[in-house]
Amino acid sequence: MPATVIPFGRPRNGPERPFRPAQADNGDTAESCPCNKEDRLFRRVKPLDLACLLLLAVFAPMRRAAGTRTIGFLVFTATLLGAATPGWTTGGAHFVEDSEVLEPGLCQVDFWVTRFDPGAGYANATPTCTLKSLPRLEWGAQFQHFWFNETATTDQIFGPTAKLNLIPEDTGVGLGFYFNSGVNLRTGALELVTLTVPLTVPLDDRVRFNFNAGWSYLRASPYPDAFFWGGQVEAKIGSEVTLMLETFGRTPGIIGTQMGLRWRPNDGPIDFDLLVGNFFDELSTRFFTVGVTIRW
Repeated sequence: MPATVIPFGRPRNGPERPFRPAQADNGDTAESCPCNKEDRLFRRVKPLDLACLLLLAVFAPMRRAAGTRTIGFLVFTATLLGAATPGWTTGGAHFVEDSEVLEPGLCQVDFWVTRFDPGAGYANATPTCTLKSLPRLEWGAQFQHFWFNETATTDQIFGPTAKLNLIPEDTGVGLGFYFNSGVNLRTGALELVTLTVPLTVPLDDRVRFNFNAGWSYLRASPYPDAFFWGGQVEAKIGSEVTLMLETFGRTPGIIGTQMGLRWRPNDGPIDFDLLVGNFFDELSTRFFTVGVTIRW
C-alpha cells in the first residue's frame, strides 16, 4: 500500500546530452534484446517479450534531456507510488491506489528503486499489515531514501501510511480511503500529505479499473496544495503476469503516465515489478523502476 511520490519541485534545467543505447553488431538495438517479434510477440505474449519492450521504450530515444532533480520532484514520485491488494497484488510502485487491503492476518513489505536522470533517484521500503481484528484497515510505515546528481547530500523521508476499505470490490464497485504523510528526517519538515478516495471497478476476473481523487500536499512544490487525480487499468495476461497502465497528475502541477509488468511466480508470496514512466514536464522526464513485494 505504499504510495509513490510525484516530484513537487521545479526541475533545474541542464544541457541536453545525446543518449546512445548499446549497439548490436548489426547496429540494431532491438537485436540485443531477446525478443522474437514474429514468433512470440504477435502470437503469444510472454513476460520476457513485454519486459524487453518496456526497456526499449526507455532507452530507444537517441536524445534525452539531462537535468537535476530537487527533493521536491523526487518526493512527489515516491509518495504516490503504491497500493496494496491481495488477489491482484497491486502493492508496489504504482501511483494509483485501489480500494482493497491485504487479506486479514497478512503482512507485506514493498521494496523498489526508481531512477530518473543519471545520478538521481530514490529507494523505498514500506511494511504494512492487516490485522484479523481490523479486517478492513491496512496500516504501516514508509521509508524513502533520496539521492541527487548535483550534490552529495541525501534526504530520508519517513511517515505513516494507511488504507481503509469501505466497500469491497466483490460487491461490484470497491471504495476506500487512503492516507500517507512523510517528514524529512534531516530537516524535520513535513514534506507531504496525501488523502485520496480510491474507486475500483472490476470488469471481470482478469481486468479491472482503478480511479483516484483527493488532496495532495507537497511542501517544496510551487503549488503545495493541489487536487490529485489518477486512473489505472490492470489486465491479467497470463496465469502469473499482470499488465498495468496508468495516468495521474496534480492540478495545478504535473501530469504523468506509467506502465509495467508484475510477475507473481506460482501465485506465491513474492511479486516482481518492472515499470517505466514519463512526466510531461519541460524535460519530458522518464523514470525506470524495479521492485519486489514479499508477503507473509
